[in-house]
Amino acid sequence: MAQELPPLDIHPPLINTACPWATTIDQLKRLYFCPSTGAVTTRTSLLKGFDDNPEKHQYAFFDAGHTGTAQNASLNSLGYSPHTLESYLTMINSISAELSHWHNKWFIVSVTGLPEDIAESYKLVTAAAADVQFPLAIEINLSCPNIPNLPPPAYSQEALTTYLAHLQQAIVDAPPGAKRIPVGVKTPPYTYSTQFDSFIAALEASAPPNGVCPLSFITTTNTLGSCFLFQNPPLSPLPLPDKPTSSISDSSTSPTIDSSLSQPLVAQLPDLGLGGMAGSPLHPLSLGNVRILRRLLSERFQTSHPSTSENNKKLSPHLRIIGVGGVADAAGYRRMRAAGADVVGLATGLGVKGVGVFGDIEKGVLDQTLGGGAW
Repeated sequence: MAQELPPLDIHPPLINTACPWATTIDQLKRLYFCPSTGAVTTRTSLLKGFDDNPEKHQYAFFDAGHTGTAQNASLNSLGYSPHTLESYLTMINSISAELSHWHNKWFIVSVTGLPEDIAESYKLVTAAAADVQFPLAIEINLSCPNIPNLPPPAYSQEALTTYLAHLQQAIVDAPPGAKRIPVGVKTPPYTYSTQFDSFIAALEASAPPNGVCPLSFITTTNTLGSCFLFQNPPLSPLPLPDKPTSSISDSSTSPTIDSSLSQPLVAQLPDLGLGGMAGSPLHPLSLGNVRILRRLLSERFQTSHPSTSENNKKLSPHLRIIGVGGVADAAGYRRMRAAGADVVGLATGLGVKGVGVFGDIEKGVLDQTLGGGAW
């Protein structure tokens, strides 16, 4: 039943998301012991680790507005963490050993892989939860745009349904007495209505008879793929053709090119230079994804909506939304919450500003003189 689904209650509702700056145990410790975070998310891991190649897998920060001010965006060709899931569970256990009593601050273990890998990951994280001094949750990352020949499964209703079916079976197969932990899915940026509809349909289809979808939260959004960035923006126009292409062109008035200003156009990232974009330019799209998902979920619990009949409540009313994308200050936090996020996550903001960004956001959110006062 809906009330049996484990909730993900995070306070303060401010966290990091799976990113390069949550890779090592030292990074995770700094995040966990930061008083302004309500949970810590590990970098996404595989059961057997990811073959990380520094020559191919890179990231870069940039100023999205080209104003010469602070960097506020990122582009990356990264895959997943080189550390295995077992390694992260060992790190988490080590951090837990430094605590003398139970803490309510969560660790969200981000994982990915094939559907059967997700089922195994659920078993491992569930078993680990019994031995640590804080609650664990698991995030299934189905949204990385940088894996060749493997499009993000969350773009496909069929693929997402398959993953959720394996998850549901893992929950059913859990040992008697095993404590159920919250599970969420991380989505890519959706850009048109049928993508949202397909996502919700997959969630509803995953509900067992007389039960609800096994998800406790949705993390939205991951980076936007197929983006490109020049390493050094051109200082002059590209060379003009030798002859005018239009009969009305006057070669005598054509602008001249100062070859001394020209630079070779070099991609910021390796190979084709393509990667996933995050930070400030993703912010409006992320707000839109949060807004639409909040509306679709809210509709499911309005008495006038067909899915609210007693036999058709497929989603838990406690399904949380973690809003991610372009938040790096208190104003961005407020916008994400206003769009409908229960919790706000940071990645690029953490990479650019460091762990101190969380304290800065908390100060801005709670400072009465800055228009704040409550999370």
